[in-house]
Amino acid sequence: MSQPVVLVLASGRGERFTASGGSGSKLDALLGGKTVLQRTLDAVRASGLPWHLEDAGHEGMGDSIAAAVRATPDASGWLVLPGDLPLVRPQTLQAVAAALAQHAVVVPHFHGQRGHPVGFRAECREALSELGGEQGAALVVRAQAMLNQVVSIEVEDPGIAADIDTVADLAQAERQIAADPHP
Repeated sequence: MSQPVVLVLASGRGERFTASGGSGSKLDALLGGKTVLQRTLDAVRASGLPWHLEDAGHEGMGDSIAAAVRATPDASGWLVLPGDLPLVRPQTLQAVAAALAQHAVVVPHFHGQRGHPVGFRAECREALSELGGEQGAALVVRAQAMLNQVVSIEVEDPGIAADIDTVADLAQAERQIAADPHP
């Protein structure tokens, strides 16, 4: 079975970031000498998995996911990764991808906290490609849960839930990088 494609979502407006005092796009904000998006992409590249950057400026997360799935029609599955998760570890991406061999949907958790990337196997293609709005893929996860096709995996990666939504989040991530630049 071929590897799933990591869908890096970089279409959001980042309104909470600017409302918190940030200037410009949160994905372009500097974090440890690189942009937030560059750090996320570095982790994706280091995972060795194929990837697709969805940065066309869609209305909501559901629209971004649908466009990215449609842009990768031959994929065996997808790992949905918002571009504002610069601390996610390559090993986590690999663990979610590996778990897709046994489950239709894989949701990572760190000490009980749910995070990203959420993995989806090819049987979710139609439902994912029809998403729209702000909802994201929660409806697809719920539908697969009804079929007992969702698994949660515990990962040792606080980066799965360390998204950059505010200037305070960016400062916290900067402190984490200073404490452990190569997690």
